[in-house]
Amino acid sequence: MAFKGICLSPISIPTQAPLMSADPRFIFDAETPFRERMLRVARHQYGRAGTLQRFWQALGWPPDAAPKSEDWPPLLPVEAFREPLYDDLTEAPLVFRSSGTTGMQRSMHPVADPGLYRQAIFEAMRSFYPLQDFVILAYTPGYSENPDSSLIWMLRELITAETSGLSRFLPLNTAIPPDDLRNIEASGKRLLLFGAAFGLIDLAERFPVQLPQGTLIMETGGMKTHRREMSRDELHLKLAAAFGMPPVQVHSEYGMTELLSQAYADGSGWFRCPHWMQISIRNPENPLLPVPPGGQGLIGIIDLANFHSCSFILTGDRGEMLPDGRFRVLGRYIPENLRGCNFLIDRD
Repeated sequence: MAFKGICLSPISIPTQAPLMSADPRFIFDAETPFRERMLRVARHQYGRAGTLQRFWQALGWPPDAAPKSEDWPPLLPVEAFREPLYDDLTEAPLVFRSSGTTGMQRSMHPVADPGLYRQAIFEAMRSFYPLQDFVILAYTPGYSENPDSSLIWMLRELITAETSGLSRFLPLNTAIPPDDLRNIEASGKRLLLFGAAFGLIDLAERFPVQLPQGTLIMETGGMKTHRREMSRDELHLKLAAAFGMPPVQVHSEYGMTELLSQAYADGSGWFRCPHWMQISIRNPENPLLPVPPGGQGLIGIIDLANFHSCSFILTGDRGEMLPDGRFRVLGRYIPENLRGCNFLIDRD
């Protein structure tokens, strides 16, 4: 992978104290330019001895000497989350772990401030969807067996906050109960059906049903234990046909264990980020360099909600981006190491 030869093991490096308050809620201030917020987060994370600090030291990028241009900081490969990110190991109240596969080392993401993650979930969703208008049903085979899943935690928060009392996790391997659908229609709310892509496909193939008018389906990408080669367009057409809706009402979420923010795509397939999260497409041969709009490369992410972990991440996902910042996911650069919440294969 990129950045070979850089030693990230603990070495003697003088540390600096974080240059800001420990309260990270400033990241949600849309009136403050993103770069200003980003540099504040960078200084905070650089001030803790750990992998990111050594990585930036090795590449000669201390935040206080960051260029004034719009160049991004070097992005830490996502595999760094398989080991502790910081040398001062402090116990976190919440730790997310990727599901992984047999023999694979799982990523872990300690969450020092669950309230920050909760705020990121709701502010992001409300910026794209009238969340108060929806009842949420979640169908999550595979993820349900992982008690440390960030997706399950997010869905539990959304379900708990919904006020009708109709939102819930659906039972597995059975049809959506007709009473649930009738009660949602009677409530005057719309249905938001959340689920992992191939769990939803299994549900669609085994138990097709006409969902209430105005329903949105939110697929969160693939599940490696039930992987099939399928384009996102094909997936959305199958789900739309089985549940009696136009394909534009099948949306997508892009997220992973290592992120505390998610991006959302409507029926067009192009993802949009909340204002505290940005995407850049990076050159696979030299991720320090961006790829111009329209070109393909590795998806790089700055997620300011990762204030207490690492906000500067180079994923293994292949993608492309439009000049307005929307992006789409085209698969994985390392097929034998598929991991994450969105690796559906889009046709070129």
